[in-house]
Formats: sequence, structure tokens, C-alpha cells
Amino acid sequence: MDNDENEYKPSLSTTSKSITCSNQLCESGPTCKSPKQPCPYTANYASTATSSSGSLVEDILHLVSDGVNASNTYVRAPIAIGCGRQQTGGYLQGIAPDGVLGLGLGEVSVPSLLAKSGVMRNSFSLCFGESGFGNIYFGDQGLSTQRTTPFLPINGKYIAYIIGIENFCIGTTCLDQTDVKAQFDTGTSFTLLPNGIYNALVKEFDRQINTTKSKFEGTPFEYCYSTSSGKLPETPSVTIKFPDNNTFVIHDPLYVVHDNQGGILGYCFAIESSPNEIGLIGQNFMKGYRLVFDRDNLTLGWSRSKCQPLKGEETPGSNASSPISLPTTEQQKPPNVNAVAPAFAGRTTNSSTNNMPYSSSLPILLPLLLLVFHQLRC
Repeated sequence: MDNDENEYKPSLSTTSKSITCSNQLCESGPTCKSPKQPCPYTANYASTATSSSGSLVEDILHLVSDGVNASNTYVRAPIAIGCGRQQTGGYLQGIAPDGVLGLGLGEVSVPSLLAKSGVMRNSFSLCFGESGFGNIYFGDQGLSTQRTTPFLPINGKYIAYIIGIENFCIGTTCLDQTDVKAQFDTGTSFTLLPNGIYNALVKEFDRQINTTKSKFEGTPFEYCYSTSSGKLPETPSVTIKFPDNNTFVIHDPLYVVHDNQGGILGYCFAIESSPNEIGLIGQNFMKGYRLVFDRDNLTLGWSRSKCQPLKGEETPGSNASSPISLPTTEQQKPPNVNAVAPAFAGRTTNSSTNNMPYSSSLPILLPLLLLVFHQLRC
């Protein structure tokens, strides 16, 4: 890749350590020629021919505590980093230019390592603001008033943040019972739904819009509409219904099409069809919510939010504690219940940096949930 100014270089970091094949975190250890060699990794993605390969290293993630219970406690937390030496596919076309923050359920994801080290609770929240800003908090379990729905296993294993959707509604009209599984995935910009549900949803949206469809070059969406006024018209609400009558109102279901001067040409219903049985809830459906991925209780929580810092908001009680090092075989223990207050990893902005001191900027389109570890270009 040509954009090298933000590359992570282990040799320039005084805290970087190589993770060898003998380490508990090295899944490819049994295939290594020597237990002392750097642990190799290869990550393949759903995007066509997109992959990253390299070796694992350990380095320090700098966090600062935040929230009403916090006292500006600084945390230096060791994490595993996939140091990418070779990228293919989408990575060569500019997606995630500096790296991918691994927040998945794998053993070497950032939340997993923070929790195993006893640094903070096994939970995190993220918020994509409607104005293009947002934040991520490690250790945050959300508000007591938030709504929740359980994560679902696939073949008996919790492999991703998958939830069960009972139904979709356009305005006051709800589709016939759908009962579909979908993954909350910030690595996907837009939402994809299985073919049958997609067709029913877009046709109901189109019926209520009652306007002739248009086509805009360069957009992947099937249901688009022109506007002659240069303004967006009122459109019907889009709501996801979960079991136990919990609802999730989509605040930004449209993709707005602009001309070269920034004027509004039209808009599209920003969902796509997928041949897969499991849908993907993308970033566009997440805006305006504080989403809590509670990995201890295996639930997704949500509450309306402007994505401002948590100071003055309700957060779980905590005591500061100092991290030790990455958990080894002997350190694979449940986290200490006295975890620090939610640690702030910065507001997301449209500028891009890959280092994370105290608070850091992450591009809002940075894929967050797909990888099992934090991965950077090296």
C-alpha cells in the first residue's frame, strides 16, 4: 500500500514484544517449525479475495477512565496485535487504511485480553454519532434503563455478535413473522438482509413512498428516488422488533445522493440483498445509539445517545487496577470483579490515526468487529 505514514513499526516501539509460537495465544503454534519463532497469522475476510497475513506482537494500549465514577485513571493495557506484512483485496483499495480493531469473541481480541488481565469488565460499548463522530468505551455495561436482547450461538458456539430478529416494520406496517438471525457488524457500512426478507421490506418501503424509482450511478442500492426540491422528504420509519417486544428504531435508513456541488439529488433505502441466511446489521442502522456488547451476560444493549463522553452518565462502579501482562497459560483466569471504570478509547472522527494514546481517533468506517485481534499494517 502507498499510504505508509501511519504504519506501526514494532522496532520503533519500546514496549513491543514478539509473541512466539509457544505462547498460549498462538493458534498456529502446532504448525510452527520452532516454538521460538514469531507466531504467524492469516486472516481471511468475506470480502472477495481480501486477507491479511503477518505475525503477532504484544504492545501497550493506552486508555483513560471516564464516566461519573471515574477519576481520570490511566490504564496501560497489553494487547495482541496482528502485524500485517501482506494485504490483499480490499486492503489494497483503501479500506481500513491503518488497521482493524479486533473486538470479536476470540481469545485474543482486545476486550478478551483486557478482561482476562483483570483490567476491566468483559464488556464494551460503541456509539456512531449522526454527525459523523463517535466513541468506544471498554468495560462499559451501559445504563440500567437500556433495552437488551441476547446473543445467539451458532452450532452451540458464540462466534459473533448474532441476535434474533422477530420482525421488521415500515411505519405502522409490520411484515409477516420473519424470525431471522443477524450479526451486528460495524465492519459492514450498510445493512444486508436475506433475499426473502429484503424483498418484502423494500417493497413495503416503496409502497409507502409512492414515488417512481430512480437510478444513480455508483450506488449499490436497488430502491432509490429523486427529489426536485433539493430536500429530503419525510419517509416512513424503519423498526426492528426483537423478542420480548423490544424495539430498535433505525434513525438513518437512507443513503443520500449528492451532486458535485453538495446539493441533494435523491436518496436510497440503504439496505442490500444477501444470499446468506444470516443478515448483517451495518453501521448505517447503528447511528444514534450507545450499543453495549456485554460479553459476560451475552447480551446486546442499546439506548438512545448523542455519542458524547460518558461523564455524568451512569456507569458501573469500579476501582482502579494496574494491568500485568498478556495472559499466559497460567493466567487464564476470570477477570477481577473490581474492574476500572469504562476506559475511553477516543472519539471516532473522519481523520485517521492508528496509534491509541490515552484517547485516539479512529475512522468511523473502521471495521471493528470482524477480527479476533487488533491488526495493524507493518
